[in-house]
Amino acid sequence: MSTPTLRPARAGDMARVADIWHESWHVAHAGHVPDGLTAARTLEAFHARTPARVDDTTVAEVDGRVVGFVMVAGDEVEQVFVDPVHHGSGIAAPLLAEGERRVAAAGYAEAWLAVVVGNARARRFYEKHGWRDDGDLPYEVTAGGTTYVSPCRRYVKSLADRTSTAGTNDPSAPTSPGT
Repeated sequence: MSTPTLRPARAGDMARVADIWHESWHVAHAGHVPDGLTAARTLEAFHARTPARVDDTTVAEVDGRVVGFVMVAGDEVEQVFVDPVHHGSGIAAPLLAEGERRVAAAGYAEAWLAVVVGNARARRFYEKHGWRDDGDLPYEVTAGGTTYVSPCRRYVKSLADRTSTAGTNDPSAPTSPGT
């Protein structure tokens, strides 16, 4: 397999992002979140969500085809998904690193993400890459007009080394917005 190339998403990528998000989300979440949430996460729902997220998204391409993506919102690495056909191929690690880089570049000293409690594979992956479990996170999710509580763990990672090079070398400068 070729090495993935990362780049900012374009509007034309978002249908493929939605397809990956839908399939990978169901692989990772089915049986670990409320049944109503699983039922509401249709392919059409993902296609409706993704166009507004193009500016938040970085994609990974292999041989010219989008095979994964990361979405960042503020200090949260909100979504990291890889086409299940490419699981275990080394695509997720550079996507995660890019998410961390984007959070640090925005001036945050720490990034966080939510992991569904039952998603042991993702939890091992994040821990392998220096993230630590910071405790329970009852993550509220609205889908299909209904709000669900998804049982998650909050994972965090210090980005202090990265924020010092993200925009300033002044150690007295704030490292997160609002500080």
